Amino acid sequence: MLASSREGEESAWLAAWQTFILQRSDVHVHWLIVPRHPQRVAEVESLLLSGGLRVSRRSTWGQEGPTHPTPVVLLGDSLGEMALYYSLSDVALLGGSFEKLGGQNLIEAAACACPIVMGPHTFNFAEASEAAQASGAAQRASDMAEAVRLAVETVQSKQAQQMRSNHAVQFAQQHGGATERTVLAVRELLNSIKD
Repeated sequence: MLASSREGEESAWLAAWQTFILQRSDVHVHWLIVPRHPQRVAEVESLLLSGGLRVSRRSTWGQEGPTHPTPVVLLGDSLGEMALYYSLSDVALLGGSFEKLGGQNLIEAAACACPIVMGPHTFNFAEASEAAQASGAAQRASDMAEAVRLAVETVQSKQAQQMRSNHAVQFAQQHGGATERTVLAVRELLNSIKD
């Protein structure tokens, strides 16, 4: 999955994927692309179609899933379903990290047991990105071409994918609970004011 992708990242992914598949025509994977901003979905769909790919939008899926028998790219065009998208994915490329935009929250992907491949630009989540990489929940790629390669390597090895998935869950568990800690801190503050 290319998760929460930003402008420029889908075209970089398309170029990287087309180059990769020319070199490795034996690789058969399905991609899910979820643009960060819903108003860009039509633009992303046009880009993918112009690249010769078949596309199936989430809004067209019935209860049974995608309507096309074998779409090359599933396109997330709904709101409030990132957990679903992450749970459908074996690995996620972290949007916002392949352009100089600072990345996105990677803990959500990890909480869904989805290993992460992030680009070079994660300054908005620097500490979490470094911790995720150190724990094995995430890998860092220098560019989109390397990210595509790392993602495919991960999904081609059940053992590697499961190991990274386990690391992702452990990472999320270690870094979760912020809401509970905040509520406790506010409660303590309110109690101290009452006294």
